[in-house]
Amino acid sequence: MCLPLCHSFEIPILLFAIFAFATCGGYSGGLRLSVDCANKSESDLSIDIAFAYPFRLHQVNFDAPTCEGKRRETLSLIGDFSSSAEFFVTIAVFAFLYSLAATVVYIFFQNKYRENNRGPLIDFIVTVVFSFLWLVGSSAWAKGLSDVKIATDPDEVLLLMSACKQQSNKCMPVRSPVMSSLNTSVVFGFLNFILWAGNIWFVFKETGWHSSGQRHPPDTMEKQSSSYNQGGYNQDNYGPTGGYNQPAGFDQQANYGQVGEYGQQQSYSQSGPTSFANQI
Repeated sequence: MCLPLCHSFEIPILLFAIFAFATCGGYSGGLRLSVDCANKSESDLSIDIAFAYPFRLHQVNFDAPTCEGKRRETLSLIGDFSSSAEFFVTIAVFAFLYSLAATVVYIFFQNKYRENNRGPLIDFIVTVVFSFLWLVGSSAWAKGLSDVKIATDPDEVLLLMSACKQQSNKCMPVRSPVMSSLNTSVVFGFLNFILWAGNIWFVFKETGWHSSGQRHPPDTMEKQSSSYNQGGYNQDNYGPTGGYNQPAGFDQQANYGQVGEYGQQQSYSQSGPTSFANQI
């Protein structure tokens, strides 16, 4: 019986799924740059660039000075990493919803869950699918996060500005984006994969395939042993009811040995010489 163990797995699965999509889907960050032009009046020492989930960075625009009079240029970050981020968050949301539904079924509908073995079979297939999706989604998001870090690196963003290509101007990063929550989301993604993969074994035992695989060999051995027990070998035919301990034929022959015919013949053979001697 695995339902208590499966139910105990659902609580950390629920929590880790919440942490996964909350740390990724709820992220918002930014960086700050400084452009110090040769003409100080044209400088901008506080250029703020904000970005957030789903990390369509090519849509993030910001203004930067050109250090050529009052003219400014509009630039945008490079890259679109929404596919891996949205895929990761979608897996986390659906995993959370399924785990919540499975918990309700485990607690309130155990009989329906075991009926015709359909519930454990569906649960096993879904668990395998989610384990695979967590592995793929976490790996894809880890690669996407690496690309996001590169695209939002202040030193890389400064290279996009025309003013920073002139040696007379000084361009410096003021603040880098904080990525700790995104790093945490990747960790929770792989932790979810470990939990779902570990839960495969317990759900597999619920399907009955594991127990049926171990039950058939003992059944055949029991059938063989029962056939021997019911056969003539273990009923001790050599015991009190057997023919060898009570050899009826030999007993009857012994009775013949006690019958008077042969005894009378012996007496006759013994009385013959006596009567002959008396006649002489």
